[in-house]
Amino acid sequence: MSLPSFPKVDPPIERENAVNQILSSIAMEELGLSHILNAEGEKLQYVLGTLPGLSGPSATVGDVLATTESVRSMLETAVQNQLFLKAKMQGALAASPMQGPTGPTGPAGPAGPAGGPAGAAGPAGPTGPTGPMGATGPAGPEGPQGAAGAAGPAGPTGPAGIAGPTGPTGPAGTAVTASSAYAANTSGTSLRVILNGILIPLPDSKQLPPDIKANSDSTVFTVNTPGRYLISYNVNTNAAMASGTRLLINNAGYTPSTIVPNPLLPISNFSNEVMVDLTAGSTISLQLFGVIATADLLPGSSGASLTITRLS
Repeated sequence: MSLPSFPKVDPPIERENAVNQILSSIAMEELGLSHILNAEGEKLQYVLGTLPGLSGPSATVGDVLATTESVRSMLETAVQNQLFLKAKMQGALAASPMQGPTGPTGPAGPAGPAGGPAGAAGPAGPTGPTGPMGATGPAGPEGPQGAAGAAGPAGPTGPAGIAGPTGPTGPAGTAVTASSAYAANTSGTSLRVILNGILIPLPDSKQLPPDIKANSDSTVFTVNTPGRYLISYNVNTNAAMASGTRLLINNAGYTPSTIVPNPLLPISNFSNEVMVDLTAGSTISLQLFGVIATADLLPGSSGASLTITRLS
């Protein structure tokens, strides 16, 4: 069996031209059908004697029936042909375009003008791994000195030191004024110290103003002018002792004036100075107290002394 052969068409027909030619052939067939239908109509007019310009013998009933059957058969054929042309036209219009093989890549076009807008920044990438530690850098310059820190708490009081030797007698002082009083014990009196204390008599070298009086044994001095007073005393014994010294103000021990040595470190020199506000009639005495002992005052001006000075 031989295969059909098709004539070579040159130049080749493209899809658009092929579709147009198919549609043109459908239009020609439609035109041919319209002529056929027109001829069938004229056939009926002729048989019925209604065709303009033509006349003939009158048709019989058989002629009319035969002509009607011929026309009906032609109309059926025309309808079928019309349906075929419709399907043919729809198929031509709906046919997908035929795509040929991809042609070779054309030459690159010239570069476009620069200066287009910059694209939006992309999202930040993930954090990379920590790199190795770098080498230690050089030492920086020395910073400024910081502020001084707060003072630390005071340390505990240390033990009393050993009494030093008695110093030389100082030069004679100036005359006592009306605002000062002085009394001493220079005879080297021996005193029996008791627990509650014993008053030290100061009968020697007394220089008292009119408003300061001493009792008969010079152990109590009465101040008759109120004011602020500076009171100092010295007591020196010929042997170290553990007894203490103090001032009695109005027959009561005045704590700021008190000296109590460490029992393990007895002393022989007692010296203190205090300021106190006194009212008129206040009394002042110098006392040894504490550990029971015999106290022998040094003879001369360094045995014991009391100075009372009114400051205001």
